[in-house]
Amino acid sequence: MLAPEIIRRVREIQIRIGRRVADVLAGEYVSVFKGTGIEFDEVRPYLPGDDVRTIDWNVTARAGAPYVKRYIEERQLNLMLMADVSGSQGFGSGARSKRECAADLCALLAFAAIHNDDKVGLVLFHHDVEQYIPPRKGQKHALRVVREVLAHEGSEPPPAPVPFSARLRRRLPWGRTHRERRTVSRRGTDIGAALEFLLSVTKRRSVCFLISDFLDTGYERALSMTNRRHDVVAVLITDPREHEIPDIGLVDLEDAESGEVALVDTGSPAFRTYLADAANTRVRALEEEMRRRGVDFIHVDAAGDPVEPLVRFFRMRERRDRR
Repeated sequence: MLAPEIIRRVREIQIRIGRRVADVLAGEYVSVFKGTGIEFDEVRPYLPGDDVRTIDWNVTARAGAPYVKRYIEERQLNLMLMADVSGSQGFGSGARSKRECAADLCALLAFAAIHNDDKVGLVLFHHDVEQYIPPRKGQKHALRVVREVLAHEGSEPPPAPVPFSARLRRRLPWGRTHRERRTVSRRGTDIGAALEFLLSVTKRRSVCFLISDFLDTGYERALSMTNRRHDVVAVLITDPREHEIPDIGLVDLEDAESGEVALVDTGSPAFRTYLADAANTRVRALEEEMRRRGVDFIHVDAAGDPVEPLVRFFRMRERRDRR
């Protein structure tokens, strides 16, 4: 994406998302995410009904009358946005890619946080951490966060030439043989490394939105450790074509993470059913895994409106916290 196009997209997001935040999201955000503690404000004379545990005995002894300590909630939060910028995030079958959807989500959350005078930070990652922006306040900082998500093109190495002898023909699980594979040496997503990086740079408890398509394994231990120290919310972004593919005959499909290419027959009803079932099973399994580890989960369709899933999540969490 060229610089003028990025600037145009950031301005568009600022206008479009900013209004949605002011009208819908800001109040939901405040009602869900509370302060991380309390801080001392002042002492005042004791009044009937005050908790005796708040009496300041030193001031009481000096003044000869009971005084109590008054505390206020420490409202300011750290909001960390962890955005997956691996190759698969560039996929989009509609008006926008999964990466552009992630930028919209980051904008919604960043503007809501800034509206509440919270700090916002950013971690961009794929097989390694690409960029880290420490938490800061201010609208200019929020716009920078959005710009970096949009501008990042990743540093995946280009595919290497693959000799014909390296192609393997295998039988598909639904009984057809119209398939070729060739594997390219390419690194994919490493969510665990990104979470470990967050633990190393962020000591203060933060609200962390982990935005990815979660095409990775082996990150569960790091996720549990991070969720013990921070408040982690997993945001899964999927594209409609990952759940349903049209009948367009024989097609070469390339895995953006590994570089593997497969020739598939989309005209096969068995293949389309297999694809839909596998995609839905993956989403359900991921949601169940997050629930088991005490991590909140949001599923966002890249072709849809990201505000609605966020609002549903905020309201669900508010109801849960009131119990």
